[in-house]
Amino acid sequence: MGRATKNRQKSRPMISSDVSVLQEPPIEFRYGQRLSDPHDGLAMFGPYDTDLPSHPRNISYGFVGTAGGLNRFQEFAERLRASITVDGDDHAKRRWPTFPGFEAAFHSAWPTGPTRSVTLDEQALIGAAKNKDANQRAGIVVDSYLDGIRRIAESDEAVGLVVCVVPDIVYLNCRPESRVTDGLGVSIPPAERKLRASGQQDFITHYDSAHYQYSVDFRRQIKARAMRHNIPIQIVRESTLRLDSEVAEQERGLTTLSDRAWNLGVAIYYKCGGKPWRLATARDGVCYIGIAYRLTGKGRGGRSACCAAQMFLDTGDGIVFRGQDGRWYSPEKNEFHLNKPAARNLLAGVLKSYAELEGKPLREVFLHCRSYIAGEEWDGFREACPAGVKVVGIRVRHVYDDVRLYREGTRPVLRGTFWQVSETSGYLWGTGFKPRLGTYDGWETPAPVRIDIQRGEAELHQTAQDILGLTKLNYNACRLGESEPVTIKFSNAVGEILVSNPSVINTSPKFKFYI
Repeated sequence: MGRATKNRQKSRPMISSDVSVLQEPPIEFRYGQRLSDPHDGLAMFGPYDTDLPSHPRNISYGFVGTAGGLNRFQEFAERLRASITVDGDDHAKRRWPTFPGFEAAFHSAWPTGPTRSVTLDEQALIGAAKNKDANQRAGIVVDSYLDGIRRIAESDEAVGLVVCVVPDIVYLNCRPESRVTDGLGVSIPPAERKLRASGQQDFITHYDSAHYQYSVDFRRQIKARAMRHNIPIQIVRESTLRLDSEVAEQERGLTTLSDRAWNLGVAIYYKCGGKPWRLATARDGVCYIGIAYRLTGKGRGGRSACCAAQMFLDTGDGIVFRGQDGRWYSPEKNEFHLNKPAARNLLAGVLKSYAELEGKPLREVFLHCRSYIAGEEWDGFREACPAGVKVVGIRVRHVYDDVRLYREGTRPVLRGTFWQVSETSGYLWGTGFKPRLGTYDGWETPAPVRIDIQRGEAELHQTAQDILGLTKLNYNACRLGESEPVTIKFSNAVGEILVSNPSVINTSPKFKFYI
């Protein structure tokens, strides 16, 4: 159902002139008001759930980081209390809308400071981040933050979120491709890492063998291990909190202060239980499920893999369900495929969560995957669906070297452009010129996603319109729309968090713990 490497054979579309521009999907805010841009809707009407019992009236958060990180976040948080404008012409103000202040945008009281804060030793963190052993490097840093999260979780003060502000050296050094050549300690070869992960100890060198059972990526590891405390976390780099936009842009290419305020504000509000907006065009009884695979190990007859599913509803609620591990990857075919029972169990588990969350009669299930759905797993998916429920399998993947569209003049293709190349296939541009912004907010020629209805029956234009709508459900930022639907955009991140930390068993099904 997925491919481990990129398919080298390009699928060229037949020549067709059936090119249209889909309507920008509206999203719904307070009072049932519908607008296309979340900035506009939040600023004018407030979040969708303002009048619902679930609306968080007060934001309460914990903080873990260095003393310098705490000072920076408090300064940034103080700016969130009032409006943040952008200097420049009308073009700049359209691209970077004014942030009206947290309480004005979300109708939730913004606190003067964290409910509880835990300060970490900055020099100890920097020293750990310079360890040449990648597992120790990430593991020791994560241990420090986890201890702070634990102390907050075990305190009497309830918080909806823990903000973890990390020094930039942690981001630079604690990633899978990071290399530390002038640091402390020694690099550990793969064979030695495997031995240490099994629990084998050394008579001379002392180390925590648990560190070798986790991802060497700080973000993936802390997201997975922090779930046992049942509090979502928001990771912020210290440099992101710079108040001087001009300096920040020169150093890291950061966007304006107002844009960063919008992005962080939406993420905090969502993770504290709020629903900023919902899809206004979503159809009752329809759920969208993204499916992803990750390799977990080697074995005879194939390589073991994990399959995970992400379900999304019109309200923005997301559920993550981990399927069975198995030899789903075939090196001969270079493909992932579930067997029939595993496919049936995976979808059955997701639909059980749908019934518990939604309560509405289910009519249609759309499965989004990056690659091919085999016959055996399709049979399993169909068996998992109750009688009368239609299931459709759709391949959705970004294509960078396949096709490009251009229009006359200097401006790129419009966002929402859809090129239908057959009854079941087409190209959708989630990126491109956005009339609301008056610009294209990208750097390169916009690349589309290819949509192929592989299994089941569905109307292609409606399918493309649904997928364009799902590009607006990223609550980790405040944007008019993404290049990919949420079902596909976060599949890699969710899969890596689940699979690269196999010893973590207390994972949460709630999507907000993964972003």
